[in-house]
Amino acid sequence: MPGLNLTRAEAGQRAELLTVTSYDVTLDLTKGATVFGSTTVVKFSAAEGSSSFIDAITETVHSVTLNGTELDPAVVSDGVRIQLPGLAAENELKVVADAPYMNTGEGLHRFVDPVDNEAYLYTQFEVPDSRRMFAVFEQPDLKAAFTFTVTAPSHWDLISNSPTPVPLETTPGDDGGARSVWHFAPLPASLPTSPP
Repeated sequence: MPGLNLTRAEAGQRAELLTVTSYDVTLDLTKGATVFGSTTVVKFSAAEGSSSFIDAITETVHSVTLNGTELDPAVVSDGVRIQLPGLAAENELKVVADAPYMNTGEGLHRFVDPVDNEAYLYTQFEVPDSRRMFAVFEQPDLKAAFTFTVTAPSHWDLISNSPTPVPLETTPGDDGGARSVWHFAPLPASLPTSPP
């Protein structure tokens, strides 16, 4: 298994092979106290026939679909990277995973306030921590537009560096609690790889 960090040589090789068009990230913050659901759809071009990888620090990878073909998560994912063999000229990758909440300030930090017993989450994505929240080509020369959709308890407030949309109430969760969905406007590629 490779280390957690991308090497300069790996970044250079990946930048030569890939051009990333867009990320569509869906997060489910109603799965409990230890993990959250993370679904990412990435569109990118590549040198046809090449192989690469996407960064994703995960608890569990449920599915990996590359250009309509299911890849075995047990084979292509090691919990840090997901291998992408046999790329086409134009690609669509879908990764469905659970990612761990952190309490170190990395990735998606979760804290339960002992006074009100409410959970509070935040992220500021110090480099290279977006991969702790969703599958991403985590390097500054592979930027792309982002769209975020977040499911969270209805009584929560979601605050972002982009305008906060009006949440839409959805079906109750497994625990019977009210849930809402926030669909954030796309963020342009000129911003660093950080979510709302």
